[in-house]
Amino acid sequence: MRAVLPRWSGTLAVKAAVFITVMCCALAALLGVLVHVQVTNQTVDQAREQALQRLAQATERYEAGDALRRDAGVDPPGLPGSLRELAVAGDRGTMVADREGRPVMWAAGPVDGGRALAVAVDYGQQARTIDGLDRAILWSSGLAIGATLLVGSFAVTRVTRRLHTTALVARRISAGDLDARVNDPRTRPRPEPRDRAHPDDRTHPKDPARAKDPARAQDPRRPKNPARAKDPRRWKKTPVRTNDPARATDPPKDPPRPKVSARPQDEVAAVAAALDSMAASLQGKLLAEQRFTADVAHELRTPLTGLHAAAELLPPGRPTELVRDRVAALRTLTEDLLEISRLDTGRERLELDTERLGPLAERVVRASGSGTRVVVVRDVAVETDRRRLERVLGNLVANAHKHGRGPVALTVDGPVVTVRDHGDGFPEYLVAHGPQRFRTEGGARGHGLGLTIALGQAEVLGARLEFANAPDGGAVATLELPVD
Repeated sequence: MRAVLPRWSGTLAVKAAVFITVMCCALAALLGVLVHVQVTNQTVDQAREQALQRLAQATERYEAGDALRRDAGVDPPGLPGSLRELAVAGDRGTMVADREGRPVMWAAGPVDGGRALAVAVDYGQQARTIDGLDRAILWSSGLAIGATLLVGSFAVTRVTRRLHTTALVARRISAGDLDARVNDPRTRPRPEPRDRAHPDDRTHPKDPARAKDPARAQDPRRPKNPARAKDPRRWKKTPVRTNDPARATDPPKDPPRPKVSARPQDEVAAVAAALDSMAASLQGKLLAEQRFTADVAHELRTPLTGLHAAAELLPPGRPTELVRDRVAALRTLTEDLLEISRLDTGRERLELDTERLGPLAERVVRASGSGTRVVVVRDVAVETDRRRLERVLGNLVANAHKHGRGPVALTVDGPVVTVRDHGDGFPEYLVAHGPQRFRTEGGARGHGLGLTIALGQAEVLGARLEFANAPDGGAVATLELPVD
């Protein structure tokens, strides 16, 4: 069964934890081996020195003809063969071996007759000391690895949480929420301490009058005598000419204001600050574009109204029909621009009411005056804004007739409404990225603002509008309305 990690966790946290664990284990193993080897060598050297001293004493007793102690003997049982061969060859040596199930330090040397005199020193205490040291190294290494892993995981978790927050804000911005900001606290300016404030911001400690009079406290060069203020030449401070550089004075200058210090930024804070700056820049440009669109549409309404009234006064004829048609198209474009500007602001409010989709679809088709076939597979009642829903379906039907070919069918299947034509289908960019205003590709005719308005109104309704191409040809627009 695969472990489920927290949402803020990711491969970075897992890799960091694995890296910390591996490095701690390697460091603990290295230090443990070094300590074990050092202590073992020291313990063995001490036991070897003690065994050689006992061997020297036993040799003196043996040469003097005295009786040997219990731990000494000539060719005693249990003496390792390799150590006996070394002693018979004329050398002295030591070796740790087991004797009756207990560890001992053997020391052996040559005696007459090709025999070996050996001494056995108990090595049990030293062995237990080394075993205890090994266990202490293992326990301490485990605790150190666990503590380091916890601290490292906490530090990495803070970074991954900040990165996760930055990624969430980036996704919100890409979804259209340009008000989203990371607001990382490490990117905010740090205020200066109070003891570094500007001198003019504090009252003079030796002048009570300045403390009581804010005007005097703001200008320390102001004279105490108001009569002198009438003649600026009497109290204006001028440079003193003297040969003593210490007494030379110049008119005082205001000290520079201290700059607000910025907090030191790490890499994550730099990314967050860059993302916030990008979002602010995009928001400013988009708002400027929206204001421009709204201003242009509003400014065009008044002259278009007059142009429409003037076109109605023209005498009947083919030129008059052409003028009226173009004026009507221009008025429609202006109203579309105004509607898009209102949708861009995100301040649209719904007027919800219960509507049945079958009759509503038939009203839309009748109002369009087109030969669209309405197919009701399953009629349902939904709570929606009738005007906006009619606007969406009307734009989809008008686009199918204008940019596709018949027959055009509007199908109602529960909360899903589909509009299909049998033309060349939607362009690839529109299927992949959605409708874009006035975009054309490959010399094909653009889709204007109808699909853009339909998508915006669908978002206001909380519905999902998708564009696709049928396998046998033709464009398919699918509107899925929310239902309780």
